[in-house]
Amino acid sequence: MSTFETFSQLHQQTEPLLLGNIWDVNSAHIYESAGYQAIGTSSHALATAFGYDDGENLPFDSILRVAKRVTETVKIPLTVDIEGGYADTAAGIAEHIKMLYEAGVAGVNLEDTLAKPTRQLRPAGEFRQLLVEIVNRLEQENITIFLNVRTDPFLLGLPNALDETISRINSYENTGIHGIFVPCVVRAEDIRTITSETVLPVNVMCMPALPDFNALKSLNVKRISMGPFLFNKMTAQTGILAKNVLEAQSFAPLFS
Repeated sequence: MSTFETFSQLHQQTEPLLLGNIWDVNSAHIYESAGYQAIGTSSHALATAFGYDDGENLPFDSILRVAKRVTETVKIPLTVDIEGGYADTAAGIAEHIKMLYEAGVAGVNLEDTLAKPTRQLRPAGEFRQLLVEIVNRLEQENITIFLNVRTDPFLLGLPNALDETISRINSYENTGIHGIFVPCVVRAEDIRTITSETVLPVNVMCMPALPDFNALKSLNVKRISMGPFLFNKMTAQTGILAKNVLEAQSFAPLFS
């Protein structure tokens, strides 16, 4: 079974796939050892770990290098967040996806917003055509990789976020993609509406008000992402410990 097939099947289970979002090779090993079935890069966490702001500021070469090392050293599938694709054209985006595929990556996330100069939605029709062209290029080269498309009306806090999300899912779902990612949706009624509107597996992301995993299962969510939140928690704890060592003038806080 290919990595793509393994990863794809994880989106068809009764239980939602809980995705551990990584920021380096060590975090990939931590999730694998903890029993996670798959991992994915968090663009925010990875960029921050390398000293960059999120929004395609981290060089693509750095993403590719981390992806290669992760696939060399872990056995569970890896999906990579490529934000807007790190290119302006379908050809450029497809080439980046091909490089990740050749590195052993099982899937990618591609979002329908442009991060610069300020994050805004691409016109839905324009993005749909981009997806069609990307899928066609990948098929021509026999590249099979899980395309998870992120749509951002909820992330942007639009007043008509639900209607806009449904409209965009309806536009994107027949382009040859494999999944839909709706970050920042938290209301059960909204999630139920979204999952009932598409045959594609729906992915939601960790948020303070997100329902628990049993509730998400009942809402027919198929994938749950950690996002940057475990990384953020770890970074905050590290900062507290570093300060405690200074204040104690001793390494005792590291062993208490």
